[in-house]
Amino acid sequence: MRNLICLGFLSLSSMLLSASGVLNVGNASEPRDLDPHLCSGTNETRLVLNIFEGLVGKDPKTLKIIPAVSDSWKISKDGLKYNFHIRKEALWSTKEKVTAQDFVYSWIRLLTPATVAEFASFGFHFKNGKAFYEGKIKDVSQLGLKAINENQLEITLENPTPYFLSLLAHPAMFPVSKTAIEKFKTRWSRPENIISNGPFTVAKWQTNQVIELKKNPQYWDAKNTKPNQVNVHFISKSDTEEKLFRAGELDVTAQVPIEKIPHWEKDKSGALQKHPYLGVYYYWLNVTRPPLNNKLVRKALNLAIDRTAITHKVTLVNQIEAQFFTPPGTGGFQPKPILPKDGSQVKKARELLAQAGFPGGQGFPKIELLYNTDEGHKKIAESIQQMWKQNLGIEVTLVNQEWKVLLDNQNLKNFTILRGGWIADYNDPNSFLEIFTTGHSNNYVSWANSQYDEKIFRAAIEKDPKKRNELFQQAENILLEELPVVPVYIYTRVYLKKPALEGWPPNIEDYRPYKEAYLK
Repeated sequence: MRNLICLGFLSLSSMLLSASGVLNVGNASEPRDLDPHLCSGTNETRLVLNIFEGLVGKDPKTLKIIPAVSDSWKISKDGLKYNFHIRKEALWSTKEKVTAQDFVYSWIRLLTPATVAEFASFGFHFKNGKAFYEGKIKDVSQLGLKAINENQLEITLENPTPYFLSLLAHPAMFPVSKTAIEKFKTRWSRPENIISNGPFTVAKWQTNQVIELKKNPQYWDAKNTKPNQVNVHFISKSDTEEKLFRAGELDVTAQVPIEKIPHWEKDKSGALQKHPYLGVYYYWLNVTRPPLNNKLVRKALNLAIDRTAITHKVTLVNQIEAQFFTPPGTGGFQPKPILPKDGSQVKKARELLAQAGFPGGQGFPKIELLYNTDEGHKKIAESIQQMWKQNLGIEVTLVNQEWKVLLDNQNLKNFTILRGGWIADYNDPNSFLEIFTTGHSNNYVSWANSQYDEKIFRAAIEKDPKKRNELFQQAENILLEELPVVPVYIYTRVYLKKPALEGWPPNIEDYRPYKEAYLK
């Protein structure tokens, strides 16, 4: 999942209430859309998670898979066939029944290229899913999807997938309303048209300000949905968000300004929250553009930065230096540290740049580093810009853009170096490493390596956990030799939370169902 800490203009209204049953939540950016198939960033998917619901969910304390739209399921011994029972009380916000056919319709839409779904690859796990997406199969009856009746759904997989239930808890796999889509087309997910099946409905969307969510009375578990209303505020500037929190106008923030972290660490209220997070902060290197099409240059850029200086002197929360791409402990995988954590390999970086034809940076063209508007991203970019200048003698121009503009340029591959962040969509190394496979929808630099693809494919069908992790390590080795990215650090989740806010437990996925939250 693409990470985002970005845009928006703040204009909070009288909606900031401390009324009973009303929560005010900070969100660093405004979503592009509320269509589950078109969302990709953490702040978008978090909203969709609370408006729609899939077959299964997760316990926010343990992240264990729990029933949701489906109240029970069975898995075949070979791990290829899943049978789900749709609970009879599962309804759309229009009071219509949520059926097995709704899921079949939604997943066919996910796999239809014209949808341009960010996570279409999730559907490749269905039998013939990838072949259908690529146009090799056109008959939907050949997909491993079958609605036996309105309450019975049968799924057949291409290969055994140990994390498949976790995939089903991701918003990309949630059902969408055929009724709304056929009637309103591309505007079906606007507040006035949207039909959803989750714990909340969309009552109001004020552009660049707030989305107001209201408790959905048709939701099957409405009696256990604690807030009556959740106001999700779009606040791009972390210092503005922090001020609103101090004023009591936000119950929880999305971020904390770097310079305020020392203050909150001394605060005795316990408002500052810090916990491990399955995510990696990095820069994309566009391998289609000179001089980044030269592996020696890409390696020099990686070896010339001091990751420890960034995590200890710039971001101030001592994140783990990214000597790997996959965060340690993801699905039990412990990647080997390959990249330097400090500046110990600057000499080698200079030698590599000279070998590439740019001794001391001579003749190296001016290139741009693009990042989305945020003070924290700016400080990190400035630090790396200075390291590259001092250690390699090269000039890099920094360019900031609002989130929606940056996304457009990212999708068009209109950049040389681009700030990126990836948060686990499910707790498995595949969530991080699959995005670099050839042709993957999230492979924004068009890097391709057949050996890498083969390792990821073999890991997908390998049942033995040890052998599977060995394949992932081999893939990491290839990735960190070719280096289409500059990994910087492994995330630590940092935010502010009122001590009175319950139902917001720390977890490594920062999984946030609002239905659990309340002010005591």
